[in-house]
Amino acid sequence: MMKTKACIFNIQKFSIHDGPGIRSVVFFKGCPLRCYWCANPESQSGKPENMWDNQKKQTTLVGEYKSIEEILEEVLKDRAFYEESDGGVTLSGGEVLYQAPFAIELLKELKHRGIHTACETTGFAQIDVFEMFSQYVDLLYFDIKHYDEKRHLSGIGVSNQLILKNLKKAAATHPNLVVRVPIIPSYNDSLDDAKRFAALFSEYGVKRVELLPFHQYGEKKYEYLNRDYRLQNVPQLHTEDLLDYQEILTASMLDCLVR
Repeated sequence: MMKTKACIFNIQKFSIHDGPGIRSVVFFKGCPLRCYWCANPESQSGKPENMWDNQKKQTTLVGEYKSIEEILEEVLKDRAFYEESDGGVTLSGGEVLYQAPFAIELLKELKHRGIHTACETTGFAQIDVFEMFSQYVDLLYFDIKHYDEKRHLSGIGVSNQLILKNLKKAAATHPNLVVRVPIIPSYNDSLDDAKRFAALFSEYGVKRVELLPFHQYGEKKYEYLNRDYRLQNVPQLHTEDLLDYQEILTASMLDCLVR
């Protein structure tokens, strides 16, 4: 078992929204993407950082370096709940692949113990790293923000070419892939965007898609981190706002849900 540590900013217990059954979600700190709508801006830096805690009314340190042994000790406390509910452990972030060697070793240890694994990723990693990582993931949630490289670069700060290559590979090889699309006002929310996504997913052989309506759950975090937030006061989207969008993807023979 590797002796290095990873920067983790939360281990959330008894989650029911990040995979089947009752789960523990391990949130990795650090992400190479800079989505301007990010709901967890405290996850972007790969190091611990100060953030105002409005409940405690004081500045607190977000992020802590943990070993694989420490994480396993915490998540395996709930093993009985995983077994009873067909649940397990989900790795999230930030971007898990920002700390890929550690994440891969953690997944190996979980699989060795018979724990169901899930992961939420942007797919932004070298192809060989992504392939090694995904073979230890039972359920792969793959976020895709935009089909167009220029729009992706302007909204997120990186090209989508590597992401698309990994998505295509995952669609062809991973037995349990769910593609998630966060729908952001004035960025990827038009019906033309829906058609372009539908064409892309059909070309790659994607079967399951989840649409994530834009929300403002993370708005206050920008204030607590003393950062600017570009989408302040932008209305949230709701399920009913995305029904036409969903219908376009469904018409392309995609199993599409709005979350």
